[in-house]
Amino acid sequence: MRSTIFWVVLTGMLGMACNWQTAAAAGPSATLPLPKADRVIVLKSKRQMILMRGTIVLKIYPVSLGRYPKGHKKFEGDARTPEGEYLLDSKLEDSHFYRAIRINYPNARDIAYARAMGKEAGGRIMIHGLPNTMSAERVGHTFIDWTQGCIAVTNSQMDEIWQMVDAGTPIKIYP
Repeated sequence: MRSTIFWVVLTGMLGMACNWQTAAAAGPSATLPLPKADRVIVLKSKRQMILMRGTIVLKIYPVSLGRYPKGHKKFEGDARTPEGEYLLDSKLEDSHFYRAIRINYPNARDIAYARAMGKEAGGRIMIHGLPNTMSAERVGHTFIDWTQGCIAVTNSQMDEIWQMVDAGTPIKIYP
């Protein structure tokens, strides 16, 4: 009986060692899939984007915003990041930035406000990586707010976000 228990324990230990060695030999390309977020929260005043699943915080990213980050985006060209509830409605691999996820700004209220001011609401507001032709240092990421109203992260952060956020995910942007 003791020898049977010994062999079962030894076999189990060897099996765990083999699995560990196999995983270690596979390297970083064999990482586990990242969890999916069911909502995104942006805290403009803290320059943070938070990916959530239920009540669990999955990841927090430092961000750069529009050049004039205080206040809600009112019209095209004001270089402000919108505030409020929107949807992340599509993913773009081919843009002027390293990957982009489109925010469905403007909504009906945004359009009505801009029209009342005699202006266009604008659009093309996204979460995106760095410009395809510039480094983080060159644009001042995250030392300055450098976008035209978008939410910017580094390219490696955008790779994670790309995996964790699907089209149709709600985003809430707070002041």
